[in-house]
Amino acid sequence: MNTDLIFDNTKVAFALKNDSELERAYFLFKMISIEPLVKIGTAATNFALKAHLPIEGLIRSTVFDHFCGGVNEEDCLPVIEKMYSKGVSSVLDYSVEGKANETEFDAARDKIIKIIKFGKDNKAMPIAVFKPTGFGRFYLFEKIGDGKPLTEAEQAEWERVVSRFDAVCNIAKTCDVTVLIDAEESWMQDAADQLVTQMMQKYNTTKPIVFNTVQMYRHDRLAFLQEELKKAKVGNYYLGYKLVRGAYMEKENSRAEDKGYKTPICNSKFATDQNFNAGLHFIMDNLETIHLFAGTHNEDSSYLLMGLMEEKGLENNDLRVWFGQLYGMSDHISFNLAAKGYNVAKYVPFGPVKDVMPYLIRRAEENTSVAGQTGRELALLGKEKRRRKV
Repeated sequence: MNTDLIFDNTKVAFALKNDSELERAYFLFKMISIEPLVKIGTAATNFALKAHLPIEGLIRSTVFDHFCGGVNEEDCLPVIEKMYSKGVSSVLDYSVEGKANETEFDAARDKIIKIIKFGKDNKAMPIAVFKPTGFGRFYLFEKIGDGKPLTEAEQAEWERVVSRFDAVCNIAKTCDVTVLIDAEESWMQDAADQLVTQMMQKYNTTKPIVFNTVQMYRHDRLAFLQEELKKAKVGNYYLGYKLVRGAYMEKENSRAEDKGYKTPICNSKFATDQNFNAGLHFIMDNLETIHLFAGTHNEDSSYLLMGLMEEKGLENNDLRVWFGQLYGMSDHISFNLAAKGYNVAKYVPFGPVKDVMPYLIRRAEENTSVAGQTGRELALLGKEKRRRKV
């Protein structure tokens, strides 16, 4: 396949950044590349926020504005419109975490419904997203996954969780907006998977509206996909899957060691990459039933997927296949793919600055720990600075 190393084109990758935004991005990734600095900065930021020191303005003008679209949906519109002018769609991601009561779960449901309606008439926002534990307590998912009986009160609570899922999937189908349901830790995921499958059976009758997320750093996920395909063929419904590598590796390995069971995580980065790519092959071989959202910042996997599409004679903009990256990261992948006519969407996190800090801290830690990620970002930003003579 003649890709001409399209991801090296920094003029396309950073076309939306003015010189000062380019400098800010370079500075941020330079800081993130220094691991002790990230740890100190994280601790200092958490302390300052808890002490109610006036630092939100500083956070807003630096790391927040780089990795987040705004504090609310309307605040994100300029970002959404700018990206769509280059062919990149947006997945508005309400990134407020750690809420755990019924009022907050209902508020999260209402927020996602508002986002779906917000996207109904906006072609730049064809996809919405939510986390299972945004709609119900982690403990409840875990208990159901373990096969333990629920108390009467817990059963009523679970029925409210199911109702929230159903309300969102129902409105998504009505508005013809795809809804991605994120994956979380393995010890709550079985219950989430079962619930998402129920939603697929109910709402994916003519095409995939509801997508589950599969973390391919888990060595059992290819077998999971194969079993779900069998069910879908028997039940005559469609599947949608977002494939990612995974976000909880250290927590997963640590818990497995503490509790004395075999970790569900692949034993190496190479094995994870192989598993992810095997998932791409599997879905691409079954596109008549499964649609794909490939959530990856990995260039090799992106090139592989482009090659598979070409082998199968698909148009670049075939709606059964989407590429996805996070806002503020891997612009060289997102915007170069979009320039070639592929379907591309950026996750655009938003929410009050203080509430979004756990997300931002994870992004900083992730960029520090993923080998090569920050170095690649820095090299490309530096290349564009030289091209512009900034």
